[in-house]
Amino acid sequence: MGLTIAQKIIKAHLVKGEMVAGQEIALRMDQTLTQDATGTMAYLEFESIGIPRVRTELSVAYIDHNTLQSGFENADDHRYIQSVAKKYGIRFSRPGNGICHQVHLERFGKPGKTLIGSDSHTPTGGGIGMLAFGAGGMDVAVAMGGGEYYITMPKMIKVNLTGKLSPWVSAKDVSLEILRILSVKGGVGYIVEWGGEGIKTLSVPERATITNMGTELGATTSIFPSDETTRAFLAAQGREEDYTPLESDPDAVYDRVIDIDLSSLKPLLACPHSPDNIKTAEELADVKVDQVCIGSCTNSSLRDMLRVAAILKGKKIDDSVSLSVSPGSKQVLTMLAECGALADMIAAGARILECACGPCIGMGFSPNSAGVSLRTFNRNFEGRSGTKDGQVYLVSPEVAAASALTGYITDPRTLGDYPEIIMPDTFVVNDSAVLMPADAAEAADLEVLRGPNIKPFPESRPMTDTITAPLTLKVGDNITTDHIMPAGAKILPYRSNIPYLSKFCFAVCDETFSERALAAGQSIIVGGVNYGQGSSREHAALVPLYLGVRAVIAKSFARIHVANLINAGILPLTFANPEDYDRVTQGDELELIGLNDAIVSGDVVLNNKTTGESIKLCCSFSERQIAMLRAGGLLKYTRDAGNN
Repeated sequence: MGLTIAQKIIKAHLVKGEMVAGQEIALRMDQTLTQDATGTMAYLEFESIGIPRVRTELSVAYIDHNTLQSGFENADDHRYIQSVAKKYGIRFSRPGNGICHQVHLERFGKPGKTLIGSDSHTPTGGGIGMLAFGAGGMDVAVAMGGGEYYITMPKMIKVNLTGKLSPWVSAKDVSLEILRILSVKGGVGYIVEWGGEGIKTLSVPERATITNMGTELGATTSIFPSDETTRAFLAAQGREEDYTPLESDPDAVYDRVIDIDLSSLKPLLACPHSPDNIKTAEELADVKVDQVCIGSCTNSSLRDMLRVAAILKGKKIDDSVSLSVSPGSKQVLTMLAECGALADMIAAGARILECACGPCIGMGFSPNSAGVSLRTFNRNFEGRSGTKDGQVYLVSPEVAAASALTGYITDPRTLGDYPEIIMPDTFVVNDSAVLMPADAAEAADLEVLRGPNIKPFPESRPMTDTITAPLTLKVGDNITTDHIMPAGAKILPYRSNIPYLSKFCFAVCDETFSERALAAGQSIIVGGVNYGQGSSREHAALVPLYLGVRAVIAKSFARIHVANLINAGILPLTFANPEDYDRVTQGDELELIGLNDAIVSGDVVLNNKTTGESIKLCCSFSERQIAMLRAGGLLKYTRDAGNN
């Protein structure tokens, strides 16, 4: 039986376990990346392991999230990360050099390599044929130290593309179509492989848009073949030597196959407040638009920006619309300036923001009260924009530009002929904003610079046989990491200060939670389906840990978040019967008993001491995860293993 692309890369990097779906496997990681919102904590964790030098082929620290320096906090974190990078053998991408996923695709991604990043959209690298995973900072810290990355061996989905995209329809519409088919939880437990004759019509940046949005499916990762299109992209970047051909075997077996005819797609939008709430632009033509944001790691490539500039050229945006454009990298911005496309966007009324995540992570450019904001981003969770009642739609660059011109959601096909763009044969390569680390001899004497906002990460506790605690918070389905630990300009500067950050935990759901959890000393949280979807931010586990959360019980969990909970030493459990969710009420006194045996057998008993009822819970942990929970999380487990 043949292998899929992902299975071939897994086989080449397999350290432990067997390639049987559902079993835990350990993979060797070739590359790592971090960004500054998660990086400070990841490097604090790496330092605690006590390894003098990273042991990967390549590790890069990017500054792209917390670039708004309205106080000392972000600047201090950047200085800390830069000093850590220089000392421990990590390349440092300076603020303004670009968004981690865009820059990594341009300058560092290699087909057939493995990549782990402390950002959930790291699977963007699948557009170039990498097996790329988003993960929590602890997993990245361990990988930098040469440790394996553990995942459950995924099943495989094949998406066969046929035909060719029609004018005014883009790769973003392909992403929204697969979200319409599968939903935000339909990819959980799967790797999505894209193939078929239709992929030959898609450039690497277009493929990267699709793999980027695969994160919103809940998928483990997504991947495209590495073919002549990949070779041409790498050659244009001056690194054709990094090319390796990759394709699935003709007799590869998939657990599910989905067919999409590219020529049948229309311009689509994801309506508030979920990436899978899909409608066509035709259906929404009467919706007034207040704001348009173009950029993010999903749609900030040179191709995307040239397309937007061509649509806006010689025109003026509607008086009622505020338009921002965030190029994805210094390379993209430089080339836009040199060819005149940047001037075309400015002349049309666009506000040009720096090469960073910016509005996508709630770092500025929030919409007005109840404002309708069209964004070429990957998430439209409630409140993520920085405006609690903002109405955010996810769109393609074409829909964004067309709507900015008219002031209403606009099907771009109504604008007439599709403007042609000419992609260059070579890209401008200037890596001066990527600082190289010191050599090992010099590094030994270098000092790591820490600011006063950098606090130690919270100390976890070994699991006890019995946990008795109040149910301090009960929430519903599809709770995101933005619900648990919000982002935004007011909060992100404190990502390295867990005690201060804790004030905002679950504030979107219940502003009193933090205070009540601290007062309780230890507590339990109950959630619904797909608890913890969204970002890889481990702060959504570390902050509850600081607040005394010992266990989370849900109907089901998102992949990265459940791993982060275990890494933090918090026990994730699921209801054996989902309807038992209704048998507990916020404020109930709960008791988990016989845990040492229960986490091995998978059968857990929850006693509701308030009602006198007993509820069956279940779990499925590997031997390693059991040892981690008993030790009190990944770092304690790693340190203990190193001392044995």
